[in-house]
Amino acid sequence: MTLVRWNTPFTPTAVDELFNNFWRGLESNGEEKPTVFAPRVDIVEREDAVVVTAELPGIKKDDVHIAVDEGVLEISAEHKIVRDVKKETYHRVERRTGKFLRRFTLGDNVDPEKIDAKMTDGVLEITLPKKEEAKPKKIEVKVS
Repeated sequence: MTLVRWNTPFTPTAVDELFNNFWRGLESNGEEKPTVFAPRVDIVEREDAVVVTAELPGIKKDDVHIAVDEGVLEISAEHKIVRDVKKETYHRVERRTGKFLRRFTLGDNVDPEKIDAKMTDGVLEITLPKKEEAKPKKIEVKVS
């Protein structure tokens, strides 16, 4: 008997996400329902700042709202698809639409007065500079 190792692209997390997305998209009667649009984000800490990057395809920069209140970064927008049902017959609609709101707790080391945001090709990048006292200080070691 030969044992063959089966390499699968499915990790436990991917399988969980697959099932969760399947059930989230169905009503109790089996009909599809719209799912809530929630963009995925990357959060990277650098020496001088924390950078939040979010994919927002199809959303105009004027429709994105960013706020910081009591140490919480809030990103919100609405993903709209304009459909003229009088002129066209839709056979399938799978693109996610709707409002979203993402909140992230900031550390005490972020300077809320210097936050910068830019959007390029549907990718939002928010730079949250660290306060001066939070930045690492280099101490020179003297030889005697």
